[in-house]
Amino acid sequence: MNQHTNVELPNPFLFADGRKVRTTEDWLCRRKELRDLVVEIEYGGLPPTPSGVSGEALHTHKEARFLDSSFTQYRIINNDHPSFHFRLDVLTPPGEGPFPVVLTGDGCYRYVTDDTTMNILRRGFMLAQFSRTAIVPDLYRSDRDSGLYRVYPEGEYGALAAWAWGYHRCVDFLLTLDNADREKIAVVGHSRGGKAALLAGATDERISLTAPNNSGSGGAGSYHWQGSDSETLADGRRMIPYWYGPRLWQYLGRENEMPFDQHFLKALVAPRALLSAEALGDLWANPTGTWQTHLAAREVYRFLDAKDRIGIWYREGEHDHGNADWQTFLDFMEWQFRGRKPAYSFNTNPFPDMQRAFSWSAPRRGTDGEPSDAGAGE
Repeated sequence: MNQHTNVELPNPFLFADGRKVRTTEDWLCRRKELRDLVVEIEYGGLPPTPSGVSGEALHTHKEARFLDSSFTQYRIINNDHPSFHFRLDVLTPPGEGPFPVVLTGDGCYRYVTDDTTMNILRRGFMLAQFSRTAIVPDLYRSDRDSGLYRVYPEGEYGALAAWAWGYHRCVDFLLTLDNADREKIAVVGHSRGGKAALLAGATDERISLTAPNNSGSGGAGSYHWQGSDSETLADGRRMIPYWYGPRLWQYLGRENEMPFDQHFLKALVAPRALLSAEALGDLWANPTGTWQTHLAAREVYRFLDAKDRIGIWYREGEHDHGNADWQTFLDFMEWQFRGRKPAYSFNTNPFPDMQRAFSWSAPRRGTDGEPSDAGAGE
């Protein structure tokens, strides 16, 4: 593991001018600072929000092999720029709704297997899938000559922000469906899709549960705390700079000077539900650094009296979005949306000998910022 003797994750409870967060109202103001800082610098901001979207049904039928569920393909149309549209596939279980929704942008992959689909439907959840690469491509080149880049040519937003925008437009449409539970929309994604899902959940309070899977650098991982063989900022700049905003690279080689880390992004989700799913063998995704951002973000959840709304789960193995990951996410979703708490914990520490990478803790609300009595390595 790399040396971490000088690591101190930035304190989300300190305003930019040095004032301390003392009340919930303070936090709402500080939250805006966090959003402006992280979203603007790291991701280049978000593309503009259109005045609305329309959903045009393209095809519908009953799918016998999936419990006779109703399958419908929609064309999601940007009302301000009707020439831009993409497809959303919705699978609705039998019975009376409204149903909680699982929304994923990983339609460009094949992570939602038939077994996972059945698991989702048997729990009485709706499954909605789109391909984030229909928003902007993911071809290891930085050209901005297709997709949403042509619709909104101004701005610095990178591909991750564009993909998060795609999640938001799907939420726009899902809220118009009578059989979708508007209070119970969960977003999930894997790897770069997990980065996009986390950004989407952090920047849209209509999303009730956010679940990045193996999301690593730019997702649930840490820039300040780099585990051995984990993806660095230099790796991102060399391989996939188009994912991010251009101002992120000012911290190349001086990550310890970054005024934020990914626990700030996680904090934007609070007090809504958040689950990070990780793999101990997925070193590129920085499993130790992800534990650090989890501990740090959990302080914000504790401050907001929502510590049971944040969870993390580690499995053996490497970079994947398999049945075990989906099972855990769906169990967490059942707990958060229906109160069915599983027998296992979503806060088990896989690194008991590792010290936490920050010295601050959540202030007691209404005081002068006196630290609380939370343990460091729970």
